[in-house]
Amino acid sequence: VQLQASGGGLVQPGGSLRLSCAASGFSLDYYNIGWFRQAPGKEREGVSCFSVSDDSTYYADSVKGRFTISRDNAKNTVYLQMSSPRPEDTAVYYCAADPRDWFLKPLYEYWGQGTLVTVSS
Repeated sequence: VQLQASGGGLVQPGGSLRLSCAASGFSLDYYNIGWFRQAPGKEREGVSCFSVSDDSTYYADSVKGRFTISRDNAKNTVYLQMSSPRPEDTAVYYCAADPRDWFLKPLYEYWGQGTLVTVSS
């Protein structure tokens, strides 16, 4: 099981950015996928996730209405569309996968390497 996160970079407040998480070695159809972030000096927090058990998506309150998680099963890739980002969204973003359903808890078994997102003018 491997996860490759990409798409991070510098984005202006109010702009947009799309992160990608390419999965290999397993099918997204059977794994729960989560996006997490960790800012300097802070704990890792859940941002959004796909739950296989109830076929639903979940979002942290801080990003609800601004970020959208989606997936392309044909490409075995999950995306996180960041709209209207704010400086407080600056962090290293990670994708994670697990056949168990952890929702937004950072207890997933498999993790990507992280991609840095900086929101600044």
